[in-house]
Amino acid sequence: MGDDEEYFVKTIGYTGWKIVGVVKNEEISLNSFKSGLLIVFLVLFFLSVMALINMYLSQRLSAPMQRLEEAVNKIEAGDLDTCIEPSGFYEVWHLGRAISDMQDTLKQLMDDIVAEHEAKRRSELMVLQNQINPHFLYNTLDIIVWMVENEKREEAVEVVTALARFFRISLSNGKTIIPVEDEIEHVRNYLMIQERRFKNRFSYTLDVEEGLGQYGTIKLILQPIVENCIYHAMEFMDGDGLIQVSARKEEEKILFTVRDNGCGMTEDIVEQIMAGKKVSKGKGGVGLQNVQERLQLVFGDGFGMMIRSEPDEGTEVNIRIPVVLWEELEERGLDSV
Repeated sequence: MGDDEEYFVKTIGYTGWKIVGVVKNEEISLNSFKSGLLIVFLVLFFLSVMALINMYLSQRLSAPMQRLEEAVNKIEAGDLDTCIEPSGFYEVWHLGRAISDMQDTLKQLMDDIVAEHEAKRRSELMVLQNQINPHFLYNTLDIIVWMVENEKREEAVEVVTALARFFRISLSNGKTIIPVEDEIEHVRNYLMIQERRFKNRFSYTLDVEEGLGQYGTIKLILQPIVENCIYHAMEFMDGDGLIQVSARKEEEKILFTVRDNGCGMTEDIVEQIMAGKKVSKGKGGVGLQNVQERLQLVFGDGFGMMIRSEPDEGTEVNIRIPVVLWEELEERGLDSV
């Protein structure tokens, strides 16, 4: 017998026979190695299957969450039209559905706020017009009566014609968006009437670049500014008052400028007007605030009014609007604002 062999003896009970088995040690070692290798393979296979299952479950859970997070970030940035498609496990799907419902509600609330804001601005514009027109009409008719009584018939005809054109443009069949040429004609008629009324108090000039008439603008943006000049800047002028109105094209913008050489305003009053705050009595500003709000409502924050003024140095008001054809503004539905 050698040392590299193993012997196994088994006795059969009822016969008394013995069975002897001989196995070499190297065969036992080889079988043990194969068994160990099989066990290692089974463990690695099991771990691989578990890893694949884990990756699949993680993908099913994390991918919908990532898409949902991206959509929420877009909504937070102001893109309310972001598409949200609920997916994934029930909890994630339910969360996506809730966010989608919240998005629809938010869009509806935003639309309601915009509609309410626009209705408020239309109401304010009507109130402003109603405040201006009766008082202005009464004073103009008084001038016409005085001219007729003093046999200044030709001047009376000019004022009546200007008054008719003024109110024709003021009404404009209920429209808010009008051609630039109509806005210029409107303020021209207003200045002519007021110059006759405040005779020897001030003079005016109109300088309009050719080719602007085809573009669109908001109605009644120049007349309130000119009115502010007449009733506040020209208050203490005695024949030396000057109001200058100009309009020109600058790149993709139209620039309206109204300049006077009146008493001017302090920086605090200018800041109050631009901030939409109520200014002190006798300093004007209601018409200017209305103009600024309507400009930004229609054209956005990048456009609107800017005021530069110094006490005893006069005031300059600049209005910038985009260069857009009048017909295009109507097609956009802005004429109802």
